[in-house]
Amino acid sequence: MVTLQLDRLTAYYGRRQILSEISTPLFHGGQVVALLGPNAAGKSTLFRRIFGLLQGGGDIRIEGAKASRPICYMPQENAVNAVLSVYETVLLARMQGRRLKVTPEDLAQVDQTLDELGITALGKRNIGDLSGGQRQLVSAAQALVQAPEILLLDEPTSALDLNRQIGFLSVLRRLAAERRLLVMVALHDLGHALRYTDQAMVLQDGRLTACGQSNEVITPELLRQVYGVAARIESCSKGRPLLILDDVA
Repeated sequence: MVTLQLDRLTAYYGRRQILSEISTPLFHGGQVVALLGPNAAGKSTLFRRIFGLLQGGGDIRIEGAKASRPICYMPQENAVNAVLSVYETVLLARMQGRRLKVTPEDLAQVDQTLDELGITALGKRNIGDLSGGQRQLVSAAQALVQAPEILLLDEPTSALDLNRQIGFLSVLRRLAAERRLLVMVALHDLGHALRYTDQAMVLQDGRLTACGQSNEVITPELLRQVYGVAARIESCSKGRPLLILDDVA
């Protein structure tokens, strides 16, 4: 089972330091980890640093991975070739870094991924004809079809309607458990983080403010300190945590 741990991780844009010594406990395959924080807190930078797109100090410790490149990263904005169909786009992602010959297994993996995300019907559509939310799901399919062991998703639900958000996060949680996949997902909806993630790490001004079990990290005190809002967390009739926003703090 794959594990990931960050030790005093830093990142810079030019001379400006964006991340300041981010250290985490050991994250395990099978977990969904929420990456939280206000705008410009450093969430996207952290993903880019883990994926190797940025240099900096500290260590990224990955153990138990079976592949030489176990991480797949879905950025907020993913450029796609508008000439290709959805099916071709996802298949191309599947073949990235692999042999040139497409096998029945590759096609089956594309079919399964499109089905899991509920976008099989889009397979023959041109990417350029899709809505923003549909493109976002295709981007997620491009990441999942590569069968990563660690999946970094930067605000993957920002363009989705409520039904699609819930469906997508439910799929992520199930796949993490079934495949022992470690999912790290940047979210702005803290209610979703409470319901669909196991662990949460909170960034503020490039520093790690809190890290631990989601229901222990997301508290009224943290919401006031990091987000500047007065809020309560109560249980609904089904015993699930419910985030209630009262006012700006």
